[in-house]
Formats: sequence, structure tokens, C-alpha cells
Amino acid sequence: MKLLQRLFNSPFWALVRKEINQILRNKQLIVLLIVPPTVQLLLYGFILNPDVHNLRLGVIDYANVSASRELVSAMTSNRIFTLESVPSSEKDLSRQVEEGKLDVGVIIPPDFSRQLTQKTAEIQVFIDAVNANTAGIAGNYMNQIIQQYNLHLTQARVSPPISPEVVFLYNPGLISSWFFVPGVMGLVLTLIGTLVSAITVVREKDTGTLEQLLMTPAANWQILLSKIVPLAVLLLGDVLLALTLATVVFHLPFRGNFLLFFALSSMYVFVGISLGIMLATICRSQQQVVLTSFFINLPMVQTSGAIAPIEAMPPFFQVLSLLNPLRHYIAIVRGILLKGVGLDVLWINVMALVAFAVVLLTISINKFRSQLS
Repeated sequence: MKLLQRLFNSPFWALVRKEINQILRNKQLIVLLIVPPTVQLLLYGFILNPDVHNLRLGVIDYANVSASRELVSAMTSNRIFTLESVPSSEKDLSRQVEEGKLDVGVIIPPDFSRQLTQKTAEIQVFIDAVNANTAGIAGNYMNQIIQQYNLHLTQARVSPPISPEVVFLYNPGLISSWFFVPGVMGLVLTLIGTLVSAITVVREKDTGTLEQLLMTPAANWQILLSKIVPLAVLLLGDVLLALTLATVVFHLPFRGNFLLFFALSSMYVFVGISLGIMLATICRSQQQVVLTSFFINLPMVQTSGAIAPIEAMPPFFQVLSLLNPLRHYIAIVRGILLKGVGLDVLWINVMALVAFAVVLLTISINKFRSQLS
């Protein structure tokens, strides 16, 4: 009880209340929440390429005959599918699709040759449908390839000799919003985190209140923390609001652990805030903050896979996107919500997010502390 009284009577709490009141009185925040997302959605709709190439294919060929090998060759003869793995079992194939190592899995039965002699053969095709757009295109491509292969086998048969059984995993209905909503959640967090934190600091630089804070009995770390904490709470509220809208309005499933999702979202919130503080240290006005943020946020969104699949990008930008924290956060959100996976699958993305949070937050705090000094 005494600890709470000391906290509420401390200079830190007074600074926190000041930051909360300034945020609530900021009318410009409404504009920032509406205009940038609208512009970006229109921009993406016109310029992004919906075609996909180099989808990672895994094949289990139980038959291992000339006909089955020709079918696999037909699947990989163009740039749409790339043979990435030859799993030893169906369990291994399912695990690789779950971990995101494969986009498409194909199982050719042992009696494939005998089925062909009986005019119809069945193969199984598993497609990762977390990305509904990519899954739909991959399914259409697979059907076209098999139809061409059927014509190659025979042109006299009325019924096709191979009948694929396609199963869409994690998004059976191929609902596009299940792909877009997790990406937009990361996009909104990035926009709000960078712009609001940057504008909050720059506004105090413009009005001279930043110098006045130095005359208060608060320490430098209290001034820094008082600016970070209210923004973090505000952004975590946006996370809960976005998650509620996703599940209630768009019927997005939540198959994973809520605490893990909230903890990793909190980590990404600090990434966005640290980017904003860094932005504030190099800008002298709010107008510069808004203009400069477009040079940071637009490339982050375009290379994150939030709106368009990463497979549609040139190989160089696919590798470059690994340096984008938004890409890792979106992979985490889609993995937890749609696949229900945990740290055993997402640990690489989590480690990348931890590295970004530590590095960016350290740099931004050091830069801001140098201004206070």
C-alpha cells in the first residue's frame, strides 16, 4: 500500500498523467488513424502484383515409377512450384507445412500405376491456406498442371486419368479477410506506434516543454519511461480492439495461446515506439515526422507480407524482408491465430523480434537521452 502511495506521489506518475492527457487531447491522432491507411490500401490495390512464383513443394512418391516421376517433373517444370523437400512420411510432410517450410504438399499413392490402368488415379494435395490468395492461386495452378498432364497421357479418354483430392489447411473456405486482417493489425500498430510517439516528442520540442522537463525533480529515466508507458498501454488497447473486431466481425479463428499472442504483441509495440522516438530525434517539426514516416513505413509494409504474399517479390527483396520486424510480427500473428502454433514453431520470428526490440529501443533511448542532456 505504501509502495502504491509512493508511486502515485512520485514525479514519474505526474509525468505519466501529463502524457495521457496530451494524448487524449491530440485531435491530429484521428487524422493519422484514417488518412495513411486509406492511402496505403489504395496504393497497394493498384501496384502490387498478385501472381505468385516459387511456391515451396514437398512430394511423397510412394509409387516411384516413371509415371509418378513425370508428374512431379510436370509440377516443377515452371517457376510456380519448386521442389523443396522429399519427406519420408506423411507426418513429416504435415509438420513441414505446419512450420511454414512448405506451401504445398503432394502424396502419390503406392498403386498409382495400377490406378492409371483403370482410367482414374487419385493423388492428395495439401495447400497451406493461411494466405488465402496464394492458396487459391496454387490450387488453380495445380489443377491446370494436372489437366495438361492428363492430355499428355491420353487424348482419347473422356474422364481424366488423375483426380486430385485438394485439401486447404487452416483456411478451408479461402476467406480473404483471414489473410488481410492479421496483416492490417501489424500495419496499424506500426503506423500508430511510430507516428504518435514521434509526434508526441516533437511537439514538446516545438513548444519548449522538453527543456522544462529537465527542471523537474524527475530523473532522465523517469522522463523516458513516462513517455513510453502511456503509449504502450494505448497501443495494447488497440491490439485488443483489433483482435475483438477480427474475431467478432470477420469471424477470424483464434487457435493459439492468448497470453503468448499478447506478450509478443507487447514486444512489437516497443519496436514501434522505439522507431517513433528515433524518428523524433532526427525531425524538427511534426510535418517532417509525417513525411519522413512514409519513407520508413511504406517499405516496411510493402516487404512484410501484410497485403501481398512475399512469394510475389523478387528474390532480393524476399531476403531483404528478413530485416523487417513487421514481417516477423505478422508471421507470429498468423501462426498463433490461424495455425495455433507456439514457440516451438515461431521461435525464429520471436528471436528476431526480441533482437529488433532490444536494438531499436536501446538506440532510441540513447538518442533521446542525449537530447535531454
